[in-house]
This record gives sequence, C-alpha cells and structure tokens, in this order.
Amino acid sequence: MNQELLLRNEYLVTENRILREKLPSRLRLSNPERSTLAEIGKRLGRKALREVACVAKPDTILAWYRRLVAQKFDGSKHRQYPALRSHQKSKTWWSGWRERTPAGDMTESLAHWPTWAITCPIKRWGTYSVAMGIAPAPKRSQITTWKDFLAAHMNVLAGCDFFTVEVLTWRGLVTYYVLFFLHLESRRVTVGGITRHPDQEWMEQIGRSATQETWGYLHSCRYVLHDRDTKFCASFRAALASGGVKTVALPAHSPNLNAFAERWVRSVKQECLSKVILFGERPLSRVLAEYTRHYHSERNHQGKGNRLLFPVTSNRQPRQRHAIACRQRLGGLLKYYERAA
Repeated sequence: MNQELLLRNEYLVTENRILREKLPSRLRLSNPERSTLAEIGKRLGRKALREVACVAKPDTILAWYRRLVAQKFDGSKHRQYPALRSHQKSKTWWSGWRERTPAGDMTESLAHWPTWAITCPIKRWGTYSVAMGIAPAPKRSQITTWKDFLAAHMNVLAGCDFFTVEVLTWRGLVTYYVLFFLHLESRRVTVGGITRHPDQEWMEQIGRSATQETWGYLHSCRYVLHDRDTKFCASFRAALASGGVKTVALPAHSPNLNAFAERWVRSVKQECLSKVILFGERPLSRVLAEYTRHYHSERNHQGKGNRLLFPVTSNRQPRQRHAIACRQRLGGLLKYYERAA
C-alpha cells in the first residue's frame, strides 16, 4: 500500500511539472479554488506543503489571507470627498485656527506644544509669553519629563492596551480584541482576556481579576497607563482603583508615551500572528500563550542588554561543551537555541 501511494505521488508530481511548463507563467485562481488549496494545505502542514506545492506555496496562502483581511477594512469605496493635498490642508487648518484664536490664547497653547509642532513664526514671542505668565524655555525645561517619570516609577508602573486579530470562522473573518498588561520594569506580559465584544461588564471583570491580592497580575503595581480608548470605561477604572491601582489616561494620539506596550504589539504581530492563519478563538489563545512563554524565557531583549527576561534554570550539566540544541514552538515558527543538557 505504501509503495503504491509513493508511486502515485511520484506520477502526480511529474505530471504537474509537465503541465506547469505548458501553462502560462501566472495562474488565475478563483476564491473557491484558493479556499480549497488553503484547507488541504492546513491539514498537510507547512513543512510538507513547502516540499510538494507547485501553485500555492505557504507564503502564497498567507498573502491571500492578508489580502482578504485588507479587503475587509478597505473603505475606499465609501469615500465621498477627495482628500486635500497635505500642504493645502495644513495651510487651511493653521489659517482658520489663527483667525479664531486670540493672540494670548494662541501663545499660551503653543508654549506647551513640542518644538517640532511650531512651524509658523510668531512675532515678539518672548513678550507674549511673559505677559501670559509662562516661564521662558530654560525654566520650562527644568520640569520633570515623561522619561524621568517613567525611570523613577518603573517598578510600580504597568502599561495596558488592546490589539485586534482577524480570525477565520464559519461566518468569515471575525475581529477579536486582545487586552494585555505589561510590567515596565520586568517586561512581563500577561494577556488579560480575549473577546469579540469588550463591553462594560467584561472590562469590569478584567479589572477585578487583575487586582486580586494573591494571584492578580497588577497587585504589585500602583499605576496603569492606557490610552483614551472608550473601552477603558469608568467601571474598569473604578475596579482597578478599588484594588489600589490608579489609572493614568495618556493624551490623545501619543503612542510614544506607552512605548513598551506598543513595542510588544509589534513583536507579537511581526514574529508570530502575521505568519499564521487562525481558525477560532481557541487557536488564538494557544498561539498567544506559546508566544508569551517564548517572549519571557527564550527571546533576547535589546532593552535589557540582550538577555533573557526569565531564563529557565536547570541543574543538569551539559554533556558536551559545544553541543547546541534547538527548541521549537508552534511547529518551528518560534525557535530558541541553547546548549544541550
């Protein structure tokens, strides 16, 4: 039986190669044909598919999936007005704001802007600032910066944020919201929850679970940084406050103030989620759990001196001095090399 299957496979591979040479260089496949190839390729596995596939390699199927996700969020057909040019838009915005704003209010607001944001010169800036009670630039630079605040409270600070993942289900693409917490000092990441509907009750339950005295992952933190997303509702903030954790809402459009959390989102998407196709919530939970373990104990961190965050200690001595073993997760997607013990 095995010999017959091998001969059949050899014949089909040879036949496909001959037909491939007779056909055009690029094949046009329909969506049902792509779905059929993707479904069989999932059962076959990435490694075996890479060896036998001629039309759709694993990277090709991933490209189809990314295109499907991009089409879901494509809003170009619903645009009603053409976009203004960048220089015309900025010029119109500045002129209208300057006409509506008195000179004193304009000076007071611009004093708190970052240096790069002030593009238009204002005459007699020093006179206006002193009249409005604003200290000169050298005095303003003596206040505590955000970087100094983070460095002084790193051990009691945690950042939290949402990111979305598109998952294939029987109903098509479904958006799942992943809430995570990251301790700034140790860089330990905890996935707070995964849901399709992050409503008020769900957020309140997450807040109560995070501040438990014995096993809560925020029991050692005093402050939590988050953006101004409406999902961080008042009941969620109250639940954290009842556990002794104060929430700090960051200014709008300022992802750099929560840079550690944003960097973790980039890592998990670039190194893991962008290379797999998920079918349901359970595979998503398993993939995130595997990557979190890899992130903590098997991945070097540049911000921590290229060291492991929580290395797994072993009392066994290596049998050979130069023996190297490869540890794999998620079918070889995540790899870690260490000395064999």
